[in-house]
Amino acid sequence: MASITAIAKDFFAACETGKGWEICKAYCAPNATFAAQAEPLTDIKTLAEYADWMKGVTTAMPDSGYEVKSFATDTERNNVAAYAVFSGTHTGPGGPCEPTGRKTTSDYVYVMQFTDDKISHMTKIWHSGMALKQLGWA
Repeated sequence: MASITAIAKDFFAACETGKGWEICKAYCAPNATFAAQAEPLTDIKTLAEYADWMKGVTTAMPDSGYEVKSFATDTERNNVAAYAVFSGTHTGPGGPCEPTGRKTTSDYVYVMQFTDDKISHMTKIWHSGMALKQLGWA
């Protein structure tokens, strides 16, 4: 069985590159939940919805990418936290308006909770207001 760290790394890469739920579900419980205290994500309650939302983000920002700053496993609590910086320019279709040509660089953290070897819940910690303002979406 793969370690939760390896599973989390594979999920993270798939999610952040816009692979969507079809690919991400291999790393997750079928009913995995999602939470975030960020305005664009208030209606998203499942990890499936979030993975597909990220697919849309990478379509709107085709040059998007991320830089991992920290990846930590808490074996006692059976979770993995990933801190990264996302960047992208709104040049593609999607988003709340026509492409703005503006760029965001935004810090965020994923905390992925595991049940056995599957992600059962993920919380995203993100200051969405700054990212939306940088993109001209707010």
